Amino acid sequence: MSKSRVYELAKEYNVTSKDLIELLKEFNINIKNHMSIVEDEGLKIIKDYYGVKEEANKDATKNTNTAKKEEVLPQSDIDADIDDIEDVIAVPKGKIKDAGPKKVVNNKVKPKKKGFDKSAAEKSNEKQESHQELKIVSIKDGITVKELAEKLKKPSAEIIKKLILSGVMATINHELDFAAAEKIAEQYGIIAEQEQVKNLEEVLINDIEDNPEDLRFRPPVVTIMGHVDHGKTSLLDAIRETHVTLEEAGGITQHIGAYTVEINDNKITFLDTPGHEAFTSMRMRGAQATDIAILVVAADDGVMPQTIEAINHAKAANVPIVVAVNKIDKPNANPDKVKQELTEYGLVSEDWGGDTIIVHVSAKTKEGISTLLEMILLVAEMQELKANPNRYAKGIVIESKLDKSRGAVATILVKNGTLHIGDAIVAGTSSGRVRAMFDDKGKKVKGAGPSIPVEVLGFNEAPDSGDIMYVVQDEKVARQIVEGRVNETRSKMIDEHKVSLEGLFSQIEAGKVKDLNIIVKADVHGSVEALTQSLERLSNEKVKVKVIHGGVGAITETDVTFASVSNAVIIGFNVRPDIKASVYAEKEKVDIKTYRIIYEAIGDIESAMKGMLDPEFKEVVQGRAEVRATFKVSSIGTIAGCYVTEGKINRANEVRLIRDGVVIYEGKLASLKRFKDDAKEVSAGYECGISVEKFNDIKEGDIFESFEMVQIDKAK
Repeated sequence: MSKSRVYELAKEYNVTSKDLIELLKEFNINIKNHMSIVEDEGLKIIKDYYGVKEEANKDATKNTNTAKKEEVLPQSDIDADIDDIEDVIAVPKGKIKDAGPKKVVNNKVKPKKKGFDKSAAEKSNEKQESHQELKIVSIKDGITVKELAEKLKKPSAEIIKKLILSGVMATINHELDFAAAEKIAEQYGIIAEQEQVKNLEEVLINDIEDNPEDLRFRPPVVTIMGHVDHGKTSLLDAIRETHVTLEEAGGITQHIGAYTVEINDNKITFLDTPGHEAFTSMRMRGAQATDIAILVVAADDGVMPQTIEAINHAKAANVPIVVAVNKIDKPNANPDKVKQELTEYGLVSEDWGGDTIIVHVSAKTKEGISTLLEMILLVAEMQELKANPNRYAKGIVIESKLDKSRGAVATILVKNGTLHIGDAIVAGTSSGRVRAMFDDKGKKVKGAGPSIPVEVLGFNEAPDSGDIMYVVQDEKVARQIVEGRVNETRSKMIDEHKVSLEGLFSQIEAGKVKDLNIIVKADVHGSVEALTQSLERLSNEKVKVKVIHGGVGAITETDVTFASVSNAVIIGFNVRPDIKASVYAEKEKVDIKTYRIIYEAIGDIESAMKGMLDPEFKEVVQGRAEVRATFKVSSIGTIAGCYVTEGKINRANEVRLIRDGVVIYEGKLASLKRFKDDAKEVSAGYECGISVEKFNDIKEGDIFESFEMVQIDKAK
């Protein structure tokens, strides 16, 4: 099976390497660069395309023997005769001085068959030696000139010179894409392979499985759940012999706390989740972070709505439930009634033949507390909870806050590994280095192992509750991960289907829009009310039109933010968006429509819902000018002395006059002057005189906005 490199074949057939690569790609043969090897199939295609050279050489040799002496030898024959010389050129310099009598050194070469040419064997062997000396380097996309020079083992100045000759003005820190770096490498006869960048996110998520020999038993993480005022925090107080309840408003837990207690040389970590409905999502996170759920039910109150909610959260997270029937010291306590009610939700007591552990306790008298702890340890033992303390830490953010003196503070529950001072950490879109750690008693610690909660200082910003915390190699890697996550989030936001009037009908038909949210801004409150009533009457069986906000005044950045998060369209009546709002709306892809006639706004929404809205033009603002002074001329009217703040004011464009965000005039320019001369247009940074047709109520501080209506290309 014969093989040749692309550059050798290019010389042989007197064509460029690029031509050969493109030819082979047409036949679905993927060739990366000029140093790639072409095998039998590719060689046959090239020979069929450019002609069989060997036959041509034989014919040329015969013709040469019979030719006249003064006849010039064809160029193709010269190329054929020096074919072997080209192969010698490919041999590294170090090999030339050792070249002696040629012999076959490849032990795997088969005995010569009939007609086997010795020179061909030597030639093949030389190619093999050349292949052994071939250098391949791995180059990443975005490599700097300095890094490329180090990879190629060449001076940076030499690389810069080659780039300048190829038309790229570069410095030592200039970043090159892979294609540019590959071309430079080719000039040195080096094959460049694109470095496969590891997906750091995948490396984090796809944890390496721990060796069973490295695993050690870890403390169980217990979440105390239940209805409001059923005694969750009081029960936890009784366990750890502290009194948090008295310090917190209304006796209700205001945040998730994490505490570790020690019983008979065994540790148990408790998460105290809020009990009321305002913190449902936080409680769900608490259940997912835990190994065992303690369901607290008051013996005098029974199963309540939040008790059912807590049962569902624990079951959804596949967490075993231990029921603590609290307040048994009360005269009207009825534990059996509680047991009966729990059976309706699949929690049957062991006493009644089920598998749910139910313990009678009293947080006030501390009755049954020891039994409850023993049951927790028993369930934990059955679960065989293990972790590897000798690896990078992984944990979950229980809560976080921004402290004025300490910066971002996060409570981390370590799930695996050990967290150390100085570790580089990342959680959500926050990163940093562990500067200090405090345990649940407020003492400074140097490390925290599996199932241990600690307060961590060092994040650049407060992470969200429920974020997974990872320890990585260094802060640079942490920043790269965060940057990747931020970019991914930004891409998702861009890809989101924002509601626009132009695409409203198709989105309604596709079922993407069921509620059309609208924000109405107008010059007066009466207009807001009129528009709101008229728009909401447009609702039909497919889509409900809902005005989620109405206000008087210019469209602001706050309105755009509200529209973005609510997926709403902004309708402006006799008002305009300010500059910041316009820029932000374009970035967030929020649709802003402005009108001067109410029925036009209603008509457009109605047409959009029916799929009949066919926008022909869009408004493009060309420039803005601020009125600095006004002059009254009897024959002309009011002339405004203006300073162009952005873009340009064009005489041919329409203008609108805006005062405090409200449009007070829209029409044509009567005149545009620079000093005493008429001007076709005036650019930003220059002063000009403006007068408008049939309108003189111009005041200092007003804004002229020059715009034109551009026809929309329907092909796009």
